[in-house]
Amino acid sequence: MTTRISPLAGKPATAAPLTDVAKLLAAYFELTPDPAVATQRVAFGTSGHRGSSFERSFNEWHVLTITQAICEYRSQQGVNGPLYIGVDTHALSGPAFDSALEVLAANGVETLVSAGGEFTPTPAVSHAILVHNRARTSGLADGIVVTPSHNPPPDGGFKYNPPNGGPADTGITKWIEARANALLESKLSGVSRVSKDEARRSATTREYDFLGAYVADLDQVLDFEAIRGAGIRLGVDPLGGAGVHYWSRIAERYRLNLEVVNEQVDPTFSFMTLDWDGRIRMDPSSPWAMQRLLAIKDRFDIAFGCDTDHDRHGIVTRSVGLIPTNHYLSVAIDYLFRQRSGWSAQAAVGKTVVSSAMIDRVTARLGRRLFEVPVGFKWFVDGLLDGGLAFVGEESAGATLSARDGSAWTTDKDGIVPALLSAEITARSGRDPGECYAALARELGDPASDRIDAPATPEQKKRLSKLSPKEIRTDELAGDKIEQVLDRAPGNNEAIGGIKVISTGGWFAARPSGTENIYKIYAESFSGKQHLDLILKEAQAVVDAALAS
Repeated sequence: MTTRISPLAGKPATAAPLTDVAKLLAAYFELTPDPAVATQRVAFGTSGHRGSSFERSFNEWHVLTITQAICEYRSQQGVNGPLYIGVDTHALSGPAFDSALEVLAANGVETLVSAGGEFTPTPAVSHAILVHNRARTSGLADGIVVTPSHNPPPDGGFKYNPPNGGPADTGITKWIEARANALLESKLSGVSRVSKDEARRSATTREYDFLGAYVADLDQVLDFEAIRGAGIRLGVDPLGGAGVHYWSRIAERYRLNLEVVNEQVDPTFSFMTLDWDGRIRMDPSSPWAMQRLLAIKDRFDIAFGCDTDHDRHGIVTRSVGLIPTNHYLSVAIDYLFRQRSGWSAQAAVGKTVVSSAMIDRVTARLGRRLFEVPVGFKWFVDGLLDGGLAFVGEESAGATLSARDGSAWTTDKDGIVPALLSAEITARSGRDPGECYAALARELGDPASDRIDAPATPEQKKRLSKLSPKEIRTDELAGDKIEQVLDRAPGNNEAIGGIKVISTGGWFAARPSGTENIYKIYAESFSGKQHLDLILKEAQAVVDAALAS
């Protein structure tokens, strides 16, 4: 059993209708949300508020009210340093950035915007916040990133990073969400705002060189001497994202043999190939979306891509093509904890509950502690900040790691560093990550894994998120004894927002997406493909029953 793959998957984006950008932008300003309709209210998922102006779920009023709520929250918390704001290349990100700036200026918030109007990756914002706040107890900075990450072109997104530099936790987002919805209900009464031109000219609006600062610090986290010394050929496809101009600067500064295969920026993303469902999605972990880079992989020793805000990575190797995310995370962990002598002997590995059990085996062999949490990068932030976690990753291709001296590099996902790390691994080991994983599999076992993505209504997603261990009425999974049924993560005892069933021979987890109207079933077996198919079949029956209840 696999995800229902569209016949258009992997074909050029022009094989499907492209987004009408003019209509999308008009809808942003002209359509107002109705707060009485659940899907039109402000709602923070695993990474901020997301939606589309066509569906009245991401419009001007949403951004104005969320930004006002953030201004009030930071004032309440005594956060009075600069606010760093980044923006990606989605069509709705530009007007949303302008709307946010109008409110920030009216509230007197010192706001640092990218020099020259450059696009800004999520990790560049997180890193800037951490650098500013290092050794400070007052005048702390925070940030906003205007991005729906890898979501399709009609989507917009908006997320808040408090002074810890990472995604805001549930306590913060619930406060912002409630205040923003109250402002929606009051038809913007209570929202302070100036014109776009006034906001741009405001004394509180200043430029900041995110690109230069981030690129200059990269050698704190990566061994560029090893990459350069090996002379390996690197290729990168920014997928039309916010880091599009970062790569050439990285190559220039660190003298790398790196080719940017596509520097096109187009809000329709017409240069993409279609994802599994026939939609455009800038997901570097999807072989369907990465077809263009896969077609030229043999030109390079190692190649990689990142999503639109560059907080996710995809690694393309000569040996296996696009390496599955779980495989690459396992390789990176095995490599880093052997190589980084500056890391604490007590520093742990962080993973999400839907990431591979191979990570558990690698971590155990290294003698390190495993910290397993629900989906959502916010659960890693505190550990990254205090050094308790040195590497964290999630199945959906988000990861970050400590600097070489063990200090915090970013507390949000960083697609650029894990991508370049694949070059360091290749340079130092003489094998690409696909070959490194094959060696790990020979030593620790070779799990078969799969993921099902399927459409789900908001109501169905809600039902699935509340699935409890009591509803699993069997003692076996695919013929193996069930050892655990979890609705809370082992690392921090927080709710998974779904269910995870673990047997002696494998596991599955089912949960709704926090960003799209789909649900996901993850499964893995150390007993082969046939056993995996049995696990998936039984998992699907559990989900079907939950959705029908």
